[in-house]
Amino acid sequence: MIDFVKGLVLNGQFYEEAVRPLLSRHFEGLLYSAALIGPGSDVLGYDTPQSMDHDWGPRLLLFLAEADYPGHRDAIDRMLRAQLPSEFHGFPTSYGVHADGAAILGSHSDTSGVNHKIEIHTIPDYFRSWLHFDPEGEIRAIDWAGAPQQHLLSLISGRVFYDGLGRLVSARERLRFYPRDVWIYVLAAQWRRIAQMEAFVGRCGQVEDEIGSRLVSATLVRDLMRLCFLMERHYSPYTKWFGTAFAQLACAGDLLPILMQVLQAADWRAREVPLSEAYTYVARLHNALGLTDPLDVRVSPFYERPFMVIHGDRFVAALRAAICDPDVLALPAYLGAVDQFLDSTDAFNYTVQRPFLTQEHGVAGKE
Repeated sequence: MIDFVKGLVLNGQFYEEAVRPLLSRHFEGLLYSAALIGPGSDVLGYDTPQSMDHDWGPRLLLFLAEADYPGHRDAIDRMLRAQLPSEFHGFPTSYGVHADGAAILGSHSDTSGVNHKIEIHTIPDYFRSWLHFDPEGEIRAIDWAGAPQQHLLSLISGRVFYDGLGRLVSARERLRFYPRDVWIYVLAAQWRRIAQMEAFVGRCGQVEDEIGSRLVSATLVRDLMRLCFLMERHYSPYTKWFGTAFAQLACAGDLLPILMQVLQAADWRAREVPLSEAYTYVARLHNALGLTDPLDVRVSPFYERPFMVIHGDRFVAALRAAICDPDVLALPAYLGAVDQFLDSTDAFNYTVQRPFLTQEHGVAGKE
């Protein structure tokens, strides 16, 4: 049984000890960059021994200059198939295909060489494949809004092993987080989600719809957590690692026990108490950002109804008043970024999200 090692550690060694020497020997003088970024639990640093069953192992990405890519991509691939060792630190370097399409480590190479998992790209094409824009060029407000946070996170996470092109590090740095006005825009949209549902915990409970009240509460907990990611200027990951990543935020030590009380409460009146505490906490976090004038952090009844809420639309209005960039103001007022109005793995993974933000689909400015 091979002892587990974190993928970023394994692949840093894989590059230095196996891949780099081969490139130096067979492609002397060729400029390239090497990294482990993009999809994968190992990129986020959340991989465990369970991760070894698919899409995990000795792997990395090579980036070539656009002028070099056509003439070198296939030659490098052939060289790696022929020259890579069949194992690295006890792990096979050749991959098979799982029944669900995922890559799995094989036990040996096939007759045509090592079926390696070293992807070869150019920087613009790779980033466009995930974001629909090139981070080395102009990044518009609509580009930011059309990029799922989980994709942005995967592209700034991981590790650059070598940046011979001198471009990969700076491209990632440009994606580090939203520009100020885009940040305010998505904060406002997140508060809007809370404002639209905060009274329904009690209203569902009032008509003895307990499962409805629990579902609304769980949705509000998730939206409060997403708001905290934004307020701490962190992209949130996909669902599998959402709670794990949230626990690493600065606010988590205080807020997680409160949110757990919400989820564990037996009825709507019991869950309204910790929900109110959570609202007050995040409202204080909002004021600490200094993006708007301070707002009242106390909960109060939902108009004449007996449900205690934070009145999230107050935060929406204050934040939208702080936006100056006309391109951001031209985006749909309350829609937010793509992962604030879509909840579909396929929409994110199969890159159909951008059309939802274009004028051709009746929403925003033309590309």
